[in-house]
Amino acid sequence: MALLTRISESFWSEDFWLPGNTTWADLEKDDGLTYPKFSDLYRPLFLSIIVFFMRFAFERWIATPLGRCLGIREGQSRPPPDNPILERQFQRSKSNKPLDKQILTDLGKQTDLSAREIERWFRMRRNAERPSPMVKFTESTWRFTYYVSIFIYGVAFLWQKPWFWDSTYCWRGYPRQDLTPDLYWYYMISLSFYWSLLFSQFVDIKRKDFWQMFIHHLATICLMCFSYTNNMVRIGSLVLVVHDAVDYWMEAAKMAKYASLQKLCDALFVVFTVVWFVTRLVLYPMKVIYSSVFEQMRIVGYFPASFVFNGLLLLLQLLHYLWFYLICRIAYRAIKLGQVDKDDRSESEEDDAPLDEDDDEHTRGESATRPRQRNGTRAK
Repeated sequence: MALLTRISESFWSEDFWLPGNTTWADLEKDDGLTYPKFSDLYRPLFLSIIVFFMRFAFERWIATPLGRCLGIREGQSRPPPDNPILERQFQRSKSNKPLDKQILTDLGKQTDLSAREIERWFRMRRNAERPSPMVKFTESTWRFTYYVSIFIYGVAFLWQKPWFWDSTYCWRGYPRQDLTPDLYWYYMISLSFYWSLLFSQFVDIKRKDFWQMFIHHLATICLMCFSYTNNMVRIGSLVLVVHDAVDYWMEAAKMAKYASLQKLCDALFVVFTVVWFVTRLVLYPMKVIYSSVFEQMRIVGYFPASFVFNGLLLLLQLLHYLWFYLICRIAYRAIKLGQVDKDDRSESEEDDAPLDEDDDEHTRGESATRPRQRNGTRAK
């Protein structure tokens, strides 16, 4: 017990969390101000469960009917004919990369199928595991609804706050700053959503940047919890609103893509790219990071917790550069193709290339199910 007490005292050291000449007792005084309490951070964990069920209800009762009105396909792609030999190879090498020529040759000898038929079987098998356009549409619709709602809420209450216009107010009088109800709920709702994203990511559509997104969600949660604990909520609210300003544009573009509204998708993607660049590569480093690094140093002075906080801000910025690279790849491909092809992070569905004209139904179906013996004769 004594060891746990010492660990707790070391973790909550005022020398680490607070600037000089400030104690935790100063943030518990009955001076008419409301200060954050660490115990408040348990609430978003429970609220995230509510958010998860809200998402389930929204996708089922609102997003899915909307998708049907737009004619979006619901079912998954047709699976290929059963073929134990090809299935074993598929389970051994789950990848979007083309099969090696030697592997194709070996499989052809075992199944009496051409290389083209084998490649088509693998395309169909991969597509059968991918979510349908309706599943993608409902996920994007839910995220779009949240992002646009929380952005409107954030701008509405921050518009009246002095630190929204002059970031030095993030540090004037720090840490004795009032936690207003609107700012409190901005944090609680945002934390609940990011907790739900962190958990649901393991059951959502798998993307190439799974671990980047996992780190992003985890870093955001740590950043919010960290800033809430020592009352850096003003600068934290600026971090949130800058991020919320761009996300719904991407979700709207994806919704248009799944609904086959290509021109709308292209236009929304252009807006998304511009807003991303302005908010995350200009405003975020020049306004938020600058304030946290330089204005804090000038007004409050550095203390150990501020180094950790700024490190998390910089980690997010590194992820911003990585994602902007992916955005530029999509933009480059769009210029070449004349349209936005897909979200570069997604496991998108592959086209089933048609077989040669002389491939009949027997070749496409029954022959793909018959294994061949090693001596080259067809199994009976």
